[in-house]
Amino acid sequence: MRSVQFPKSLWLAASLALGCALATGNAAAQSAPKEIKLGQTMPYSGPASAYGTIGKVHTAYFKKINDEGGINGRKINLVSLDDGYSPPKAVEQVRKLVEQEDVLALFQTLGTPSNSAIHKYVNAKKVPHLFVATGATKWNDPKSYPWTFGFNLSYQTEGEIYGRYLLKNKPNAKVAILYQNDDYGKDLLAGVKKALSGPNAKMIVAEATYEVTDPTVDSQILTLKASGADTFINITTPKFAAQAIRKVADSGWKPLHLLNNVGASVGSVLTPAGLDKSIDLVTVQYYKDATDPQWKDDPAMLEWRAFMARYYREGNVEDASNIYGYITAQLMVQVLKQCGNDLSRENIKKQAENVKNFKQALLLPGITMNTGPTDHAPIEQAQLSKFNGKQWVLFGEVLGGAQ
Repeated sequence: MRSVQFPKSLWLAASLALGCALATGNAAAQSAPKEIKLGQTMPYSGPASAYGTIGKVHTAYFKKINDEGGINGRKINLVSLDDGYSPPKAVEQVRKLVEQEDVLALFQTLGTPSNSAIHKYVNAKKVPHLFVATGATKWNDPKSYPWTFGFNLSYQTEGEIYGRYLLKNKPNAKVAILYQNDDYGKDLLAGVKKALSGPNAKMIVAEATYEVTDPTVDSQILTLKASGADTFINITTPKFAAQAIRKVADSGWKPLHLLNNVGASVGSVLTPAGLDKSIDLVTVQYYKDATDPQWKDDPAMLEWRAFMARYYREGNVEDASNIYGYITAQLMVQVLKQCGNDLSRENIKKQAENVKNFKQALLLPGITMNTGPTDHAPIEQAQLSKFNGKQWVLFGEVLGGAQ
């Protein structure tokens, strides 16, 4: 039987067609992955390790979602790495996530110093940098950093709320301020000073800073007490917040004590400091507190407790960070659902900019999440709250910045 000889041009055409088919198939496979791989860094060790529970909640919640069938049939794979609250370590770990793990997006990387260190890199790589676990104002700058999205109530907005509260309720206050010496502390301080500006700037009589590597803030508290201040604004993360509360009480100083939201957990801060020493503290809240009896039979709180009992049994149900982690994970799931089958980084960014009146049931009444192409800050409101020795008690109206 005589063999058939095909012209070289036909062989070339066939090879090109096969190559195109394979390339198309690969592209389709890449655009429709079998899993959704997300990455994050968390301070599982180091001076802010109290926040590590947030990453554990995320992992547990995504397991719950996977057990229920995933997102559009795809499982979520969260790669959560320890950065020890160290910016150099955060850079190293995020490069690993992006360049070796090939994550689709970063989610809830925690800490102002750590996120500051990776901010330019992830935007240059065009990796969605979603709902960072910090309230620095700079995360809401879509013009300069289009791939970064904030989550927390802006620190400046929080600082403004405290300042306006003093102007209304204690206009002759002598204010002493302790703050972490980085972008986080300075951002909240800037909000306070924005409210207490002009003639009211003289209300601030003393300021002190601390470094995250400091063993304690005891000496700073004694210095601020010696200033004669009758009002204390405490801008600290959990470890130092507990130390400050304890030292203020033990030193006999009895100021009006305003404590920032990120250091106001009953479980991880007030209990170690001493609940009796935490009475009359004032903070802001934007989500429900598990220790508040008014939410005891709240359907959303019951659902969260059931989740904790099944998926994160070792988690402390009095630690506000475990509710925070649950809310942020639900927002991430909402964005992924909106993506449908288009799981490109571009579409994830587009959907993260299209959160409209998303009412997570553990947010306080009247607070919803919204984003847009020119607004990468989902949370912009909060309510004042006072600690009565057992739980935080909300008071006043829902507030925002620049009112």
